[in-house]
Amino acid sequence: MRRFTDREGRRWEVVPGRESWGTLVALFIPVAPGPEIRQAPLTASGYELAEAELDRMGEAGLQELLDGSHPKTL
Repeated sequence: MRRFTDREGRRWEVVPGRESWGTLVALFIPVAPGPEIRQAPLTASGYELAEAELDRMGEAGLQELLDGSHPKTL
């Protein structure tokens, strides 16, 4: 899990997740009430690789993922 503050000052927890068809995604979970959970696809081919991909990303990379994300559907 990573903690991330976006350019608007909102704080998120970022964790890897898996879609029902196996695609790995970054899940952006808001720390405070307000924004909805968001997700963005990752390039990793396995869960451990997805964790490593997120761990290597800097703040700019996480912001880029968040910018390209969409609301998580339940």
